[in-house]
Amino acid sequence: MAKGKAKKSTVKFVIDCAAPVDDKVLDIASFEKYLNERIKVGDGKTGNLAQCGVVITRDRTKITVASPQDLGFSKRQLKYLSKRYLKKQQLRDYLRVIAKSKNSYELKYYQITAGDDEEAEE
Repeated sequence: MAKGKAKKSTVKFVIDCAAPVDDKVLDIASFEKYLNERIKVGDGKTGNLAQCGVVITRDRTKITVASPQDLGFSKRQLKYLSKRYLKKQQLRDYLRVIAKSKNSYELKYYQITAGDDEEAEE
């Protein structure tokens, strides 16, 4: 066997922002920039994503964060930062961050149901 570099496995986390982006409520470019500035990797410092091999990419409605498996990047940090970004943009009252699968989140609108208050009065 040749002694080559073993391919390091990566973990991908996806934040699906389809609903707010389609409604032009959320600017996905500024959200990506926010994540780039705020994600902490390595020894708990921001701004060292490239050295640690963390890559943030976006397409029209999704942001993907790819991280080496051995770095131990937490999905929870993405949820925390997403919520902080929504709070900063005053969108926290309308949108929530929901785990869609094992390694993806989705930004969804709160479901508001009307008509329940009439039954409460009786």
